[in-house]
Amino acid sequence: MFITPAFAQTAGGQASGAGILVQMAPLVLIFVVFYFLLIRPQQKKLKEHKAKIDAVKKGDQVITGGGLVGKVVRVDEIYADIELAPGLKVKAVKSTLTEVIDPTAAKPAND
Repeated sequence: MFITPAFAQTAGGQASGAGILVQMAPLVLIFVVFYFLLIRPQQKKLKEHKAKIDAVKKGDQVITGGGLVGKVVRVDEIYADIELAPGLKVKAVKSTLTEVIDPTAAKPAND
């Protein structure tokens, strides 16, 4: 008795193609922004890191994932033998290396 029928409804409930496009546009825009601001730079950084680790050779100074700094003595496809101190060598998986130190940019520890 006190409730009136809703007359604001459209006849037939037809959805137009433009209405769906307007609803999907913000979602597409958010995905594009995430791709260019988050996903793409991280993939680029990961590719550079992988190339740097794959290029490790004998004589390079490296930092392992555990924070150990040493000089590479031997390298194969999967492993790298690292000399941490004279007479102390460890075998590390190459993928756990985090950084290759540039010998020209490194400064002595006592300066």
